[in-house]
Amino acid sequence: METVGRRTVLAAALGLAAAACAAPGPQGRPGPDVPSVAPSVAPSVAQSPAQSPVRPPVPPTREQVLARCAGQVPQQWGTDLPGVARAVPGGALALTFDACGGPGGNGYDAALIGTLRRLRVPATLFLNARWVDANPGPAAELAADPLFELGNHGTAHRPLSVTGRSAYGITGTADPAAAYEEVAGNRAKLAALLGRAPGWFRAGTAHYDEVAVALVGQLGEQVAGFAVNGDGGATFTPAQVARTVAAAPPGSIVISHFNHPAAGTAEGYAQALPGLLDAGRRFVRLSD
Repeated sequence: METVGRRTVLAAALGLAAAACAAPGPQGRPGPDVPSVAPSVAPSVAQSPAQSPVRPPVPPTREQVLARCAGQVPQQWGTDLPGVARAVPGGALALTFDACGGPGGNGYDAALIGTLRRLRVPATLFLNARWVDANPGPAAELAADPLFELGNHGTAHRPLSVTGRSAYGITGTADPAAAYEEVAGNRAKLAALLGRAPGWFRAGTAHYDEVAVALVGQLGEQVAGFAVNGDGGATFTPAQVARTVAAAPPGSIVISHFNHPAAGTAEGYAQALPGLLDAGRRFVRLSD
């Protein structure tokens, strides 16, 4: 699990992290480079026989997915359904940031990303297909940065429904076929960018019915919800963002946005994160 905080840097400086010297450099507040410490005794472990690489499971075809959804009538709708993750174990915070794409949503908050990099705070970034198309350079740069994990934020940024339900005035996917394309279309785009399929999905508006949640799982992705709305859909002032993020309970998944550089998100996180790090709070990506 990738963690942050001043204690990690201090432990490395004291040579207490010798067993992890082969891992990437310390994460947390910036500090001097710390030389790695070699273990005094090499472990004696028998070499395992060569094994064939394990191939990931092949996801079902479009026809198979639609056949499994046929005749199912959803009974639930919202952001907090069974199968939608809202928390992470171990008391860490999982910061997630959406890039929604489309008219008025293709911006790139370089200041926010810069703050996360400067403080070595990992995060999961959910990219919409339209945002990727509008920002090929930043998308490729973020895909190459191990500090971040990229998630699937849909092809057209729609609530994920099999009956066309809406949220916040945005019409959801009309039927199982449309829901499949909303997930699979951007899944293919991100797989080409990353060299592997994304592991997490968040729908536009983060709304689902239970049939759509199951559809995402069939395609091999987990559904990300949230417990704390960190920037109110990029409408909060910096002070509101800072207060909300600083008060996030341990274990929370926090949702915010990085496609509105004029919003208060970047400044609010710049205010909140140093205090959280000083307090020893840990941050993880969802896959951690």
